[in-house]
Amino acid sequence: MSTPARFHIQNFGCRATQADGAALESLLSAIGLQSSESSSADLVILNTCTVTSAADSDARQAVRRVHRDNPSARILVTGCYAQRAPAELADLPGVEWVVGNSHKSLIPEIVAGAPYHSHLHVADIFSSRDYLTAPGMESLPHRARPNLKIQDGCHNRCSFCIIPSVRGRSRFSPVEQVIEQVRGLSDRYPEIVLTGINLGRWGRETGSSLRLPDLLRRLLAETHAARIRLSSVEPMDFSDDLLGLMAESPRIAPHVHAPLQSGSDAVLRRMHRKYRPRHYADRLAKARAWMPDAAIGADVMTGFPGETDAEFEESRSFIESLPFTYLHVFTYSERPGTPAAAMQGAVPMQVRRARNRVLRELAEAKNLAFRQSMIERTVSVVTLEHPGAALSDNYLPVQIENWTGANQLRSVRIGSVTEIGLREKPRPGLILLDVAARRAGDSATPETRSSERFG
Repeated sequence: MSTPARFHIQNFGCRATQADGAALESLLSAIGLQSSESSSADLVILNTCTVTSAADSDARQAVRRVHRDNPSARILVTGCYAQRAPAELADLPGVEWVVGNSHKSLIPEIVAGAPYHSHLHVADIFSSRDYLTAPGMESLPHRARPNLKIQDGCHNRCSFCIIPSVRGRSRFSPVEQVIEQVRGLSDRYPEIVLTGINLGRWGRETGSSLRLPDLLRRLLAETHAARIRLSSVEPMDFSDDLLGLMAESPRIAPHVHAPLQSGSDAVLRRMHRKYRPRHYADRLAKARAWMPDAAIGADVMTGFPGETDAEFEESRSFIESLPFTYLHVFTYSERPGTPAAAMQGAVPMQVRRARNRVLRELAEAKNLAFRQSMIERTVSVVTLEHPGAALSDNYLPVQIENWTGANQLRSVRIGSVTEIGLREKPRPGLILLDVAARRAGDSATPETRSSERFG
């Protein structure tokens, strides 16, 4: 068959998957394919997640929907679900290729008609030494806040998690490569999000003495990136060095996302997590003390096997005591092949979901209080793709006046809260900073840069 002319990529799941999707889009555009809507695409790529059974279901539904709405499209399924259960996906009507994470970087060759002998491309992920990362974003000018994956894989063996078996061993991009990529991105984007499967382990491999704070210092010194944001970092990787650097640099977003999973010591032990609640609380206490206005978020799980009413209350009370500004709350989902799936004491699904609602309500109250604390404050925002939309440095959606396009930095004064975010207080003379202006301000004093950020 001929090489498709138009493609569409749909991403599911985490920021690392989104970064993979952006890299794929760039690579396919580089060989002459054009991005389009799913309804008009010759090739539809579904870049899947498999962290929960619901994620698997979403991917299967997407395959059926694409095949129904665009029956002539060739469907390629890739990502974590494809790595875990390729035959399951290959049996779905309309699927032409299944490409695991082990072969994701070969997708441009596969769809261009390279002479492969199978439409299933999956191998042992633990033998992989490299991974897909964006060579550049020149072909994606409509995007804001690009995700740059600088690490992949995970050495942790949490009892509930399937991800190590579909992402492989921890590995990271060389420092010089990251610097070069950030230099290229900072010419177009005022905010760059560094991401990975276990981002805090960047540099922690045999033969490397570098750590994530070392990389950040190099990026601050050797690139013009106006704002760098870290995605999820494991709690014990938020060292004093990392938190201190985040607190002192106005070019690093004040945003701490540290997965918690549970506030119960006994549940954390069954999960095989590497910290206890007191360790976690210490990290967040320092983050809040050193960055009073920072976003602080976590992933938490309800209904882990054996979770009693008392353990859930211990977790809820612990979460309530911490300075969270948002939570991502998940209902535990059995993943075949994980130790947790074989544990006794399964929590009834209705109980799992009821506990989920309790934590979501707690999170909503904490988030509202945080947003209300921003009223009559001046915050730094980056404008997003949708007219009127922006995101603050401390991770709050902001509706702004006089939106003139994505990828601009502004200092705005907050007038009120909205249902999910903030609204700018109307006033004349909004400060508009583009990337070039921010570059010109690199010579400003730390005090000046601080006033630009906080007003």
